[in-house]
Amino acid sequence: MPVELLGKSGEELREFVLSLGERPYRGPQIYHALYAERRFDFAEMTNLPAALRARLAEDARITLPRVLRRFPSVDGSIRYLFSIGGPLPNEVAKPAQIEAVFMPRDGRQTICISTQAGCAVDCHFCLTAQLGLIRNLTAGEIVGQVLIALEENRGQLAPQTNVVLMGQGEPLLNYDATMAAVRILLDAKGLALAPRHVTLSTSGIVPGIERLGQEKIRPSLAISLNASSDEQRDALMPINRKYPLEVLLDACRRYPLRPREYFTFEYVLLGGVNDTPEDARRVVRLLARIRAKVNLIPWNPGNLPYRAPAQETIDEFQRVLVEKGVPAFVRYSRGQDVFAACGQLASIESAIPVWTQL
Repeated sequence: MPVELLGKSGEELREFVLSLGERPYRGPQIYHALYAERRFDFAEMTNLPAALRARLAEDARITLPRVLRRFPSVDGSIRYLFSIGGPLPNEVAKPAQIEAVFMPRDGRQTICISTQAGCAVDCHFCLTAQLGLIRNLTAGEIVGQVLIALEENRGQLAPQTNVVLMGQGEPLLNYDATMAAVRILLDAKGLALAPRHVTLSTSGIVPGIERLGQEKIRPSLAISLNASSDEQRDALMPINRKYPLEVLLDACRRYPLRPREYFTFEYVLLGGVNDTPEDARRVVRLLARIRAKVNLIPWNPGNLPYRAPAQETIDEFQRVLVEKGVPAFVRYSRGQDVFAACGQLASIESAIPVWTQL
């Protein structure tokens, strides 16, 4: 059976070519062609001799996620609906659907990618949670989303690429595959992205946070906070019962931030739930002694029992944080019209928002 090469590191590709009886330097050549040059057909890897290209076509494969549909937004974003896995279901590669979003803006592009099909964390305000966990993605399926988005938009790429692991799934519950993909993204011989331009978002998986802090090469870290007390967070994010705020924030205080690096705390503002000035003051107290900034994200509508806060409520929440010395920014999600916004990724095959169909 052909060996899957997408998602393999340079060392793994070196070992693969050695198993074929080839010289070891052929591994880095394949690595460069695949990730730096984005060549997905062995016939196009002209840095390799013709005989090796022919053998790779027999003994190996490069399996990218398959684009089922593209949903262009009025703001220029594109939501990709991918099919992965198959044709023979198994625990690792059973067929599933996932999503990624390409967002061009102001001299850069941001690509939001998934690390799992579905999600097991069950945040009650997020449509992805309605799917449950379908399966973990492989490293190739994770990095493949970035490769497709870059290749399909090659003609309009800006100099800077950001990648955010904020799509379907909890990255730290698929740690090994996620980090294998991240290493390729950050490798100067791979996709060559800067660590400050790759952000991993977690709901607060404390063992994963501690493990990530020990990595020599790692992305920036964002924490989905979304509440100002344990009682509130228990109701919105059941994972808080396993890793309550005191435990989570203690792990953040012990995390080895790089010079000039900040934690990003994401706070989805739910109208009438977690958006009062007192909530803001509690957030300030929670983040004491943490080098942090807060991204305030007004809830993006979906078929769930929540509502977005009023603009004056958003402004007041931000004002309280800033006046207390906590940098706070309001982030309005892009691609809402095609279900590409934060909390809306649920493998929906229509571009018509659910709430317009009720």
